[in-house]
Amino acid sequence: MSYQIPKFRHPELPVNDLGYTRADYEGSISTLCAGCGHDSISGAIVKACHELSIEPHKIAKLSGIGCSSKAPTYFLGKSHGFNSVHGRMPSVATGAAMANRDLLYLGVSGDGDTASIGMGQFAHVARRNLNMVYIVMNNGCYGLTKGQDSATADEGSVSKKGDANIYSAIDLCATAMQMGATFVARSFSGDKQQLVPLIKAAISHRGFAFIDVVSPCVTFNNNPGSTKSYEFVREHAEATGTVDFVPMQKEITTDYEPGFSHEVTMHDGSTVHLYKMEEEMNPFDRTSALIAMEKHRTAGDILTGLIYMDRDSRDLHDVMETSRRPLNTLGAEDLCPGNQMLKNINASLR
Repeated sequence: MSYQIPKFRHPELPVNDLGYTRADYEGSISTLCAGCGHDSISGAIVKACHELSIEPHKIAKLSGIGCSSKAPTYFLGKSHGFNSVHGRMPSVATGAAMANRDLLYLGVSGDGDTASIGMGQFAHVARRNLNMVYIVMNNGCYGLTKGQDSATADEGSVSKKGDANIYSAIDLCATAMQMGATFVARSFSGDKQQLVPLIKAAISHRGFAFIDVVSPCVTFNNNPGSTKSYEFVREHAEATGTVDFVPMQKEITTDYEPGFSHEVTMHDGSTVHLYKMEEEMNPFDRTSALIAMEKHRTAGDILTGLIYMDRDSRDLHDVMETSRRPLNTLGAEDLCPGNQMLKNINASLR
Protein backbone atom coordinates (compact mmCIF):
# COMPACT_ATOMS: atom_id res chain seq x y z
CA MET A 1 0.00 0.00 0.00
CA SER A 2 1.32 3.45 -0.87
CA TYR A 3 0.66 6.77 0.81
CA GLN A 4 1.02 10.37 -0.26
CA ILE A 5 1.38 13.55 1.77
CA PRO A 6 -1.41 15.95 0.84
CA LYS A 7 -0.12 19.05 -0.92
CA PHE A 8 -2.87 21.22 0.54
CA ARG A 9 -2.05 22.73 3.94
CA HIS A 10 -4.02 25.12 6.07
CA PRO A 11 -3.25 28.66 4.84
CA GLU A 12 -2.82 29.97 8.40
CA LEU A 13 -0.15 27.54 9.58
CA PRO A 14 2.40 29.35 11.78
CA VAL A 15 5.57 30.40 9.99
CA ASN A 16 9.12 30.97 11.26
CA ASP A 17 11.33 34.00 10.70
CA LEU A 18 12.00 32.90 7.12
CA GLY A 19 8.33 32.51 6.28
CA TYR A 20 8.45 28.69 6.24
CA THR A 21 5.82 26.46 7.83
CA ARG A 22 6.69 23.24 9.58
CA ALA A 23 5.56 21.39 6.45
CA ASP A 24 8.57 22.84 4.63
CA TYR A 25 10.83 20.76 6.89
CA GLU A 26 8.97 17.48 6.59
CA GLY A 27 9.77 14.58 4.28
CA SER A 28 7.97 11.55 2.90
CA ILE A 29 5.40 9.48 4.77
CA SER A 30 7.21 7.09 7.12
CA THR A 31 7.20 3.38 6.33
CA LEU A 32 8.60 2.45 9.74
CA CYS A 33 6.46 0.40 12.14
CA ALA A 34 3.58 2.28 13.73
CA GLY A 35 4.76 3.61 17.08
CA CYS A 36 8.48 3.44 16.21
CA GLY A 37 10.48 5.85 18.36
CA HIS A 38 12.50 6.87 15.30
CA ASP A 39 9.48 8.76 13.92
CA SER A 40 9.30 10.78 17.14
CA ILE A 41 12.97 11.72 16.72
CA SER A 42 12.27 12.76 13.12
CA GLY A 43 9.48 14.97 14.43
CA ALA A 44 11.83 16.54 16.98
CA ILE A 45 14.37 17.31 14.24
CA VAL A 46 11.66 18.94 12.11
CA LYS A 47 10.48 21.03 15.06
CA ALA A 48 14.01 22.12 16.01
CA CYS A 49 15.00 23.15 12.47
CA HIS A 50 11.72 24.97 11.89
CA GLU A 51 11.93 26.92 15.14
CA LEU A 52 15.58 27.82 14.53
CA SER A 53 14.61 29.19 11.09
CA ILE A 54 17.30 27.28 9.21
CA GLU A 55 17.12 27.37 5.42
CA PRO A 56 16.36 23.76 4.35
CA HIS A 57 18.92 23.96 1.53
CA LYS A 58 21.60 24.83 4.11
CA ILE A 59 21.28 21.39 5.71
CA ALA A 60 22.97 18.16 4.61
CA LYS A 61 21.55 15.00 6.18
CA LEU A 62 23.63 11.82 6.02
CA SER A 63 23.06 8.24 7.17
CA GLY A 64 24.31 4.67 6.89
CA ILE A 65 22.23 1.47 6.91
CA GLY A 66 19.41 0.38 9.20
CA CYS A 67 15.95 1.49 10.32
CA SER A 68 17.48 4.67 11.71
CA SER A 69 19.26 5.38 8.45
CA LYS A 70 15.93 5.20 6.59
CA ALA A 71 14.59 7.97 8.82
CA PRO A 72 16.15 10.95 6.94
CA THR A 73 13.71 10.18 4.12
CA TYR A 74 10.95 11.22 6.51
CA PHE A 75 12.27 14.68 7.44
CA LEU A 76 13.91 17.67 5.71
CA GLY A 77 12.71 16.67 2.25
CA LYS A 78 14.08 19.91 0.74
CA SER A 79 17.59 19.43 2.16
CA HIS A 80 20.66 17.76 0.69
CA GLY A 81 20.90 14.06 1.54
CA PHE A 82 23.25 11.09 1.19
CA ASN A 83 22.51 7.55 2.32
CA SER A 84 25.89 5.81 2.56
CA VAL A 85 26.89 2.22 3.31
CA HIS A 86 26.80 0.45 6.67
CA GLY A 87 28.92 2.24 9.28
CA ARG A 88 30.52 4.65 6.83
CA MET A 89 28.43 7.78 7.32
CA PRO A 90 31.24 9.58 9.25
CA SER A 91 33.59 9.36 6.25
CA VAL A 92 31.02 10.91 3.93
CA ALA A 93 30.22 13.60 6.49
CA THR A 94 33.92 14.40 6.93
CA GLY A 95 34.52 14.75 3.21
CA ALA A 96 31.47 16.93 2.70
CA ALA A 97 32.19 19.14 5.70
CA MET A 98 35.80 19.67 4.67
CA ALA A 99 34.70 20.69 1.18
CA ASN A 100 31.99 23.10 2.31
CA ARG A 101 31.86 24.49 5.82
CA ASP A 102 28.77 26.60 5.03
CA LEU A 103 26.27 23.74 5.47
CA LEU A 104 24.84 22.23 8.64
CA TYR A 105 25.79 18.54 8.69
CA LEU A 106 23.27 16.27 10.40
CA GLY A 107 24.30 12.63 10.65
CA VAL A 108 21.70 10.02 11.65
CA SER A 109 22.78 6.55 12.66
CA GLY A 110 21.71 3.55 14.73
CA ASP A 111 23.22 1.45 17.47
CA GLY A 112 24.20 -1.24 14.98
CA ASP A 113 25.45 1.25 12.38
CA THR A 114 27.58 3.09 15.00
CA ALA A 115 28.45 0.68 17.81
CA SER A 116 29.38 -2.33 15.65
CA ILE A 117 30.55 -2.03 12.04
CA GLY A 118 30.92 1.74 12.30
CA MET A 119 32.66 1.96 15.69
CA GLY A 120 36.07 2.79 14.23
CA GLN A 121 34.69 5.61 12.11
CA PHE A 122 32.59 6.92 15.00
CA ALA A 123 35.65 7.09 17.27
CA HIS A 124 37.70 9.04 14.74
CA VAL A 125 35.02 11.54 13.74
CA ALA A 126 34.56 12.28 17.46
CA ARG A 127 38.27 12.74 18.20
CA ARG A 128 38.70 15.02 15.17
CA ASN A 129 35.84 17.20 16.50
CA LEU A 130 34.19 17.50 13.10
CA ASN A 131 31.58 20.26 13.10
CA MET A 132 28.42 18.17 12.83
CA VAL A 133 25.40 16.88 14.74
CA TYR A 134 25.50 13.10 15.15
CA ILE A 135 22.24 11.50 16.36
CA VAL A 136 22.02 7.80 17.22
CA MET A 137 18.54 6.28 17.26
CA ASN A 138 19.30 3.62 19.84
CA ASN A 139 16.88 0.69 20.21
CA GLY A 140 19.33 -2.00 21.33
CA CYS A 141 18.54 -4.36 18.48
CA TYR A 142 18.84 -4.94 14.74
CA GLY A 143 15.32 -4.12 13.58
CA LEU A 144 15.96 -4.81 9.88
CA THR A 145 17.24 -8.33 10.53
CA LYS A 146 14.59 -9.57 12.96
CA GLY A 147 15.67 -8.20 16.34
CA GLN A 148 19.07 -9.62 17.28
CA ASP A 149 20.77 -7.83 20.20
CA SER A 150 23.03 -4.96 19.21
CA ALA A 151 26.22 -3.85 20.95
CA THR A 152 24.26 -1.32 23.05
CA ALA A 153 21.87 -3.92 24.49
CA ASP A 154 22.37 -4.01 28.27
CA GLU A 155 23.65 -7.17 29.91
CA GLY A 156 20.64 -9.14 31.13
CA SER A 157 18.19 -7.30 28.89
CA VAL A 158 15.62 -9.74 27.50
CA SER A 159 14.74 -9.70 23.81
CA LYS A 160 11.32 -10.50 22.36
CA LYS A 161 12.26 -14.13 21.83
CA GLY A 162 13.01 -14.43 25.56
CA ASP A 163 16.82 -14.71 25.66
CA ALA A 164 18.79 -12.50 28.04
CA ASN A 165 21.82 -10.71 26.60
CA ILE A 166 25.04 -12.18 28.03
CA TYR A 167 27.39 -9.37 26.95
CA SER A 168 28.14 -6.01 28.51
CA ALA A 169 26.83 -2.97 26.64
CA ILE A 170 28.76 -0.24 24.85
CA ASP A 171 27.81 3.16 26.28
CA LEU A 172 28.00 5.46 23.27
CA CYS A 173 27.90 8.65 25.37
CA ALA A 174 30.86 7.51 27.45
CA THR A 175 32.69 6.40 24.30
CA ALA A 176 32.04 9.75 22.62
CA MET A 177 33.43 11.64 25.62
CA GLN A 178 36.51 9.44 25.88
CA MET A 179 37.16 9.94 22.16
CA GLY A 180 37.01 13.74 22.46
CA ALA A 181 33.45 14.77 21.57
CA THR A 182 32.79 18.33 22.72
CA PHE A 183 29.01 18.05 23.13
CA VAL A 184 27.38 14.90 24.54
CA ALA A 185 23.73 14.37 25.45
CA ARG A 186 21.26 11.55 25.88
CA SER A 187 17.51 11.65 25.55
CA PHE A 188 14.41 9.53 24.99
CA SER A 189 12.30 9.53 21.85
CA GLY A 190 9.18 9.84 24.00
CA ASP A 191 10.35 13.09 25.61
CA LYS A 192 10.27 15.87 23.00
CA GLN A 193 10.25 18.53 25.71
CA GLN A 194 13.81 17.51 26.50
CA LEU A 195 14.92 16.32 23.06
CA VAL A 196 14.04 19.41 20.98
CA PRO A 197 16.13 21.88 23.06
CA LEU A 198 19.03 19.41 23.01
CA ILE A 199 18.90 19.21 19.20
CA LYS A 200 18.79 23.01 18.98
CA ALA A 201 21.82 23.30 21.26
CA ALA A 202 23.69 20.63 19.28
CA ILE A 203 23.00 22.50 16.02
CA SER A 204 24.40 25.71 17.50
CA HIS A 205 27.49 24.02 18.97
CA ARG A 206 30.72 24.33 16.98
CA GLY A 207 32.35 20.92 16.98
CA PHE A 208 31.21 17.30 17.26
CA ALA A 209 27.77 17.27 18.91
CA PHE A 210 26.58 13.78 19.82
CA ILE A 211 23.07 12.84 20.99
CA ASP A 212 22.23 9.25 21.94
CA VAL A 213 18.43 8.86 21.82
CA VAL A 214 16.89 5.74 23.33
CA SER A 215 14.25 4.83 20.75
CA PRO A 216 12.21 1.69 21.53
CA CYS A 217 11.67 -0.82 18.74
CA VAL A 218 7.96 -1.61 19.04
CA THR A 219 8.29 -4.80 16.99
CA PHE A 220 11.31 -6.53 18.51
CA ASN A 221 12.38 -4.78 21.72
CA ASN A 222 9.43 -3.25 23.57
CA ASN A 223 8.67 -6.24 25.78
CA PRO A 224 8.93 -6.84 29.55
CA GLY A 225 12.57 -7.39 30.47
CA SER A 226 13.96 -5.09 27.77
CA THR A 227 15.90 -2.09 29.03
CA LYS A 228 15.14 -0.22 25.79
CA SER A 229 11.35 -0.43 26.10
CA TYR A 230 9.04 2.55 26.60
CA GLU A 231 8.02 1.34 30.06
CA PHE A 232 11.57 0.73 31.30
CA VAL A 233 12.96 4.06 30.09
CA ARG A 234 10.08 6.06 31.55
CA GLU A 235 10.59 4.36 34.93
CA HIS A 236 14.39 4.61 35.00
CA ALA A 237 15.22 7.89 33.28
CA GLU A 238 17.10 10.39 35.46
CA ALA A 239 17.56 13.83 33.92
CA THR A 240 20.64 15.98 34.53
CA GLY A 241 18.28 18.96 34.67
CA THR A 242 15.85 21.01 32.64
CA VAL A 243 17.30 22.33 29.38
CA ASP A 244 16.19 25.60 27.81
CA PHE A 245 17.66 26.84 24.53
CA VAL A 246 17.35 30.52 23.66
CA PRO A 247 18.17 31.45 20.02
CA MET A 248 20.34 34.54 19.69
CA GLN A 249 17.74 36.43 17.65
CA LYS A 250 15.19 36.32 20.45
CA GLU A 251 15.18 38.57 23.49
CA ILE A 252 16.67 36.92 26.56
CA THR A 253 14.56 37.68 29.62
CA THR A 254 15.05 36.88 33.29
CA ASP A 255 11.87 34.88 33.71
CA TYR A 256 13.46 31.54 34.61
CA GLU A 257 12.62 28.80 37.05
CA PRO A 258 14.13 28.77 40.55
CA GLY A 259 17.27 26.67 40.83
CA PHE A 260 18.91 28.05 37.68
CA SER A 261 22.44 26.69 37.67
CA HIS A 262 24.31 27.37 34.44
CA GLU A 263 24.08 29.73 31.50
CA VAL A 264 26.20 28.88 28.48
CA THR A 265 26.64 31.22 25.53
CA MET A 266 27.27 29.35 22.28
CA HIS A 267 29.63 30.50 19.53
CA ASP A 268 26.79 32.08 17.56
CA GLY A 269 25.50 34.04 20.54
CA SER A 270 22.60 31.72 21.41
CA THR A 271 22.27 30.54 25.00
CA VAL A 272 21.71 27.22 26.78
CA HIS A 273 20.22 27.37 30.27
CA LEU A 274 20.46 24.41 32.65
CA TYR A 275 18.26 24.15 35.74
CA LYS A 276 18.34 22.04 38.90
CA MET A 277 21.57 20.29 38.00
CA GLU A 278 22.84 17.55 40.28
CA GLU A 279 25.23 19.23 42.68
CA GLU A 280 27.94 16.61 42.22
CA MET A 281 27.87 16.78 38.41
CA ASN A 282 29.61 19.46 36.38
CA PRO A 283 28.52 19.26 32.70
CA PHE A 284 31.58 21.26 31.67
CA ASP A 285 34.02 18.76 33.19
CA ARG A 286 34.60 15.54 31.25
CA THR A 287 35.61 13.50 34.30
CA SER A 288 32.64 14.65 36.37
CA ALA A 289 30.24 13.73 33.54
CA LEU A 290 31.77 10.27 33.14
CA ILE A 291 31.50 9.60 36.88
CA ALA A 292 27.85 10.67 36.92
CA MET A 293 27.01 8.36 34.00
CA GLU A 294 28.75 5.42 35.65
CA LYS A 295 26.95 6.08 38.94
CA HIS A 296 23.55 5.97 37.26
CA ARG A 297 24.48 2.97 35.11
CA THR A 298 25.45 1.02 38.24
CA ALA A 299 22.12 1.95 39.83
CA GLY A 300 20.27 0.69 36.75
CA ASP A 301 19.16 4.16 35.68
CA ILE A 302 19.52 6.01 32.37
CA LEU A 303 21.05 9.48 32.68
CA THR A 304 19.44 11.85 30.17
CA GLY A 305 19.85 15.51 29.27
CA LEU A 306 22.98 17.51 28.54
CA ILE A 307 25.82 15.43 29.94
CA TYR A 308 28.92 17.28 28.74
CA MET A 309 29.82 20.37 26.72
CA ASP A 310 33.18 21.99 25.99
CA ARG A 311 32.60 25.74 26.05
CA ASP A 312 35.92 26.40 24.29
CA SER A 313 35.56 23.86 21.47
CA ARG A 314 37.77 24.24 18.38
CA ASP A 315 36.42 22.24 15.47
CA LEU A 316 38.39 20.52 12.71
CA HIS A 317 38.28 23.59 10.47
CA ASP A 318 39.86 25.69 13.23
CA VAL A 319 42.59 23.13 13.85
CA MET A 320 43.46 22.58 10.18
CA GLU A 321 42.95 26.23 9.16
CA THR A 322 40.95 25.19 6.12
CA SER A 323 39.56 27.42 3.40
CA ARG A 324 36.63 29.53 4.50
CA ARG A 325 35.20 29.29 1.00
CA PRO A 326 33.59 26.09 -0.33
CA LEU A 327 36.09 24.22 -2.51
CA ASN A 328 33.77 24.26 -5.51
CA THR A 329 33.97 28.07 -5.58
CA LEU A 330 37.78 28.17 -5.81
CA GLY A 331 39.21 28.93 -9.23
CA ALA A 332 42.55 28.10 -10.87
CA GLU A 333 44.14 31.27 -9.47
CA ASP A 334 43.23 30.10 -5.93
CA LEU A 335 44.35 26.51 -6.37
CA CYS A 336 47.53 27.13 -8.36
CA PRO A 337 49.77 29.80 -6.74
CA GLY A 338 52.16 29.98 -9.68
CA ASN A 339 55.59 28.61 -10.50
CA GLN A 340 57.56 31.08 -8.42
CA MET A 341 55.50 30.39 -5.30
CA LEU A 342 56.04 26.65 -5.74
CA LYS A 343 59.80 27.25 -6.07
CA ASN A 344 59.73 29.25 -2.83
CA ILE A 345 57.86 26.49 -1.04
CA ASN A 346 60.31 23.87 -2.27
CA ALA A 347 63.26 26.05 -1.26
CA SER A 348 61.87 26.45 2.25
CA LEU A 349 61.81 22.66 2.64
CA ARG A 350 65.44 22.11 1.70
